[in-house]
Amino acid sequence: MKTLSIASRILKEIFRDKKTLAMIFIVPIIVMSLMSYIFKSYSNTDVNIGTINISQQVESNLKHVKNIDIKKYNNEKDANNALKENKIDSFIVYKDNKYTMVHANIDASKTSMTKAALQTALTQTTIKNLSSVAEKVMPAQMKQPKVQFANEYRYGSSNTNFFDKMMPTLMAFFVFFFVFLTSGMALLKERTTGTLDRLLATPVKRSEIIFGYTLSYGAMAVIQTVLIVLFTINILNIEVVGSIWLILLTTFLLSIVAIAAGLLLSTFVKSEFQLMQFIPVVVIPQIFFSGLIPLDSLDTWAKVLSFIFPIKYASEAISNVMMRGFTFSGISIDLMVIILFIVVLTTINIIGLKRYRKV
Repeated sequence: MKTLSIASRILKEIFRDKKTLAMIFIVPIIVMSLMSYIFKSYSNTDVNIGTINISQQVESNLKHVKNIDIKKYNNEKDANNALKENKIDSFIVYKDNKYTMVHANIDASKTSMTKAALQTALTQTTIKNLSSVAEKVMPAQMKQPKVQFANEYRYGSSNTNFFDKMMPTLMAFFVFFFVFLTSGMALLKERTTGTLDRLLATPVKRSEIIFGYTLSYGAMAVIQTVLIVLFTINILNIEVVGSIWLILLTTFLLSIVAIAAGLLLSTFVKSEFQLMQFIPVVVIPQIFFSGLIPLDSLDTWAKVLSFIFPIKYASEAISNVMMRGFTFSGISIDLMVIILFIVVLTTINIIGLKRYRKV
């Protein structure tokens, strides 16, 4: 009977807590719906391929391959510029009975789709040619010179896989997640133990408290950032085309956003349990809209929604530096947006502390 009484009391407390009920019944449904939508969209990702000097028949067959979009270029210079500007994923050049495929190779799956699409188009072309001349020529006359193939990669090599594409996003995610969690827990502990109340009873300014937390956890974030970046490059052997310093700068700025977000959330929850409950709401959706799944495969509403997540900008900046060799000017807009997140969240934190000041 005592067990039933305890269980009854706990159930009553749970059903009185609307946040807990939402986390148990509503959030899992939302997260699963997002996962279903994102991964179904990824299966329909389009690949943009440029062509140079490709026969009309082969080009026509390429256009009929599912999820392949073709853009015709007059020369390799124009195609290279389009590849650099991310307008196409690969381009194909035909010269002297040889097909040369040049891949950005940022997404290994798109590189594989390009190779498969060309093979499919050439097979269809051969079948059509053989069927059209089979009754008119002798078998000896039907022999065609063997076609050669070559692949060039602007990033990585033939061994590059999907994990290489995921790495910039994973770096950003782990930096954000752990800093967010530890900073949020820290301020929450200060509140629950009464330390924050005693601190606010002194003449210290609210801004000084927030800046103090940001500075201390920012110092820890510097160490974390350096460790993650060096481990990724030296141990996991991920190639970096651009400057390592830009990657360090981006991940550090993201960690400051994580500190501000953790401090902000901790002012609205009453316990560590409630803080943990908010992780699926605050952190997990950022993975889906960070660019891990190509955003160009998503609907307009999903693309717009992705702009409110800071990991998107950090992931995009890190990816462009690592894989495309972007300089500071190339990622400056992403960095400015991340800094804007810092300013906005820090300002809200300073204002939010006012509710705990007794005097």
